[in-house]
Amino acid sequence: MESASWALMLHGNVFVQYLQEWAPVHRGSHQFGSINWFMAEARHPLGGGRAALRTMLSLEPWTIPGCGYPDLLASGELCDGDGLHDRQHPHDLFMEVAAEYERPFRAGGSLAWRVYGGPAGEPALGPPAFPHRASAAVNPVAPISHHWLDATHISFGVVTAGLSGRGWRLEGSAFNGREPDESRADFDLGPLDSVSGRLTIQPRDSLSLQVSAGRLESAEQDFEHGARYDITRVTASAVYTRGRLAATLAWGTNAERGQQTHAGLAEATLTLARVHALFGRAELNGKPSHALHIHEQPGAILTVGKLQGGYVRYARTTHAFQLGFGGSVSAALVPPSIQPNYGGVGFGMGVFTVIKPSR
Repeated sequence: MESASWALMLHGNVFVQYLQEWAPVHRGSHQFGSINWFMAEARHPLGGGRAALRTMLSLEPWTIPGCGYPDLLASGELCDGDGLHDRQHPHDLFMEVAAEYERPFRAGGSLAWRVYGGPAGEPALGPPAFPHRASAAVNPVAPISHHWLDATHISFGVVTAGLSGRGWRLEGSAFNGREPDESRADFDLGPLDSVSGRLTIQPRDSLSLQVSAGRLESAEQDFEHGARYDITRVTASAVYTRGRLAATLAWGTNAERGQQTHAGLAEATLTLARVHALFGRAELNGKPSHALHIHEQPGAILTVGKLQGGYVRYARTTHAFQLGFGGSVSAALVPPSIQPNYGGVGFGMGVFTVIKPSR
């Protein structure tokens, strides 16, 4: 919509879900809650370019109970003073609070410069985060490879500068690479001592390719008051969107404390007749044993995988919103050495409703 010379955009996703993951005690669990996020952007012509104010909010600090929702093999961040495993942490209230300015070097030219920054935002590192990917738009569950690909999409303090032309964009960021703390409703500001760079190429409207690398200073810790450690992350991805098909292939690697681990992801959503949506995701991820609380194998790298598929049936569209009802099933695959920890294959299921804008 437009108001005077401002162009306003509102978007979001609200899931109300019941999730169940079957595995032995302290790993499997069930939960009823709501996964959600809301976005707003206001654009305005300014000085021969375009200025924008952007925000993204989530109510998950209050709609996701406890340490997060069930997600076997997920890992990352802290809860109750210890590393979180087999659950996905809730998003922070402030996912993005940032401003952007973009301007061509000369009127009508294709070469442009851009600056972006704010107290909460996303540095130039990784593929589009899963809440923004069309290939994951109807899937409420986060990928287990999140902390190898796109976990920096919420960074409390970021400044980015970039150049772009026809079909390409080059960006560099300075940002706060520390994971947010357990208090999800505030700003966890810190020094902008992490750096990243990303090259995005769009050879056609339907295909976007990116490679990126970053150095995250004092990014994570194994437990409260434990020593923080740095991570060097490299990612590459291809995002394809055409008609009713959206698909993503992504790879990421983390180097931390003398170990290097990798993650691969393939996911897609196919919409049929505007009311049926099929989605699927396959992941393979090498994880340090401590990330999954496998303390009997200190220093080991465990290769795990997860398969997930689901279906959504949309009801009649109103003028503003679209309501859908869906379900999913998943399988958590682990090596033989830790199958007793997961009861062999860890199975999961979910049923949910989703509300999103109709356009």
